[in-house]
Amino acid sequence: MNHETFMAEALREAERGLYTAQPNPRVGCVLVKAGQIIARGFHLQTGHGHAEANALKFAGTEARDATAYVTLEPCSFVGRTPACADSLIKAGIKTVVYAMTDPHPGNCGKGLEKLVAAGIDVVGPVLEASARALNPGHIKRFTTGMPYVRLKLAMSLDGKTALANGSSQWITGSAARQDVQRLRARSSAIVTGVETVIADDPALTVRAADLNVEFAELSASVVRPLIVMDSNLRIPLTAKVLTQPQTQIACGQDRVAEAPAHLSVLGLARGADGRLDIRDLLLNLGAQDCNEVLFECGATLAGGLVQSGLLDEIVMYIAPRMMGHDARSLLNLPTIATMDDLVELDIADVRRVGQDLRLTMKVEAKKP
Repeated sequence: MNHETFMAEALREAERGLYTAQPNPRVGCVLVKAGQIIARGFHLQTGHGHAEANALKFAGTEARDATAYVTLEPCSFVGRTPACADSLIKAGIKTVVYAMTDPHPGNCGKGLEKLVAAGIDVVGPVLEASARALNPGHIKRFTTGMPYVRLKLAMSLDGKTALANGSSQWITGSAARQDVQRLRARSSAIVTGVETVIADDPALTVRAADLNVEFAELSASVVRPLIVMDSNLRIPLTAKVLTQPQTQIACGQDRVAEAPAHLSVLGLARGADGRLDIRDLLLNLGAQDCNEVLFECGATLAGGLVQSGLLDEIVMYIAPRMMGHDARSLLNLPTIATMDDLVELDIADVRRVGQDLRLTMKVEAKKP
C-alpha cells in the first residue's frame, strides 16, 4: 500500500480547516480499505468532531479492519470531544498510519501507545515535514510556550512603504490585499502598533467577502485577539480597532492604571530601552491559546520584532512601483557594523499575486 499517496489525501483534508480550526491543530484523516478510500474527515472548528471521528462516522461499520491515515497522532485524552485513539480502537481499525507525533503534553506519544496496546499496527511518521508545515503554531506553542510569529510587509520595488508625507494606501494591488486577508484568517491573533493606528486607522478585520476560500463566513466569525502595541496609551479613542470587542491595548505595566475603564488593557514589561517587551507579549498570547500571530505594523515595531530574535517568518509583498529616495523605508533597524551581524533569511516561496510578488522567508537562527 502506498502510504505517501493516502497520507497526501489526509493532508489535503487537513488543509480544509486552515482558516477555522484554531486554536486546535489542522488535522485530516482518510480511511482506506482494499486500496480504496472509503471515508474522509477533517477538523473544522474547536468543540466539533475531530478528523478521525468525522471519518469514522461517515464510514460506519465499514471502518472495521480499515487503515486510518491521520496527519497528527490521535489524541489519547477526553477534552471537548472523546479521545480519538479510543474511537479508532472501538471502530475496529486494523492499522493507523500517522504523519507526526503530537507535541501536546497531554498526548505526546500516549495516543500511539494506546493504539499499540490495543493490538493496532502503527506506522509512521509518513510525510512528516508536510504535516509539520501545516501546524507550525501548534508545534511551537507546545514546545516553547510561544506562538509562531509572522511579519507581513509591503513595499515598493525600491524598498519604500510610504511617501515622505505618510501616504501609503495602496502600495500593492487588490489581489495582494486579498492574500493578506487569508494571512489574517489563518492567524490566531493580529498585532499592530499605535503609530499604524494613528496614521492609517485600519480595521484589521477578516472579511469573508475577500477571502475566496471554503468556509469563509465561519473563518470571518472566529474571534482573534487584536493587539495594539501602545506603550504610553496614545491610541485615539475614535480608532476603528476600538469598535471590536477582541481588541486589547498592550501598554507598559506602569501605565495600566491610567487606561480608560472601557478599554481592555494588557500590561507588559518594558525592555531596557523602555519599549514593550515582545517576548512578554508572545508569552501572553501563547497563554491565550494563540498558535500563529501575524504582525501588521510600521517600520519601528517591525524593526523591533526583527531585532528581538523572536520572528519566525516574513511574508513580503513587492509592488512594481518606485517611490523615490525620500519615501519612508521598510524597517527601522540599528546600524549593522559587520557582515557577520546581518539578518539571514531563507526564501521558502516566491510567487506572483496579481501584479505583485510575494516572498515567504524563514528567519534563520543565529549560529552560536
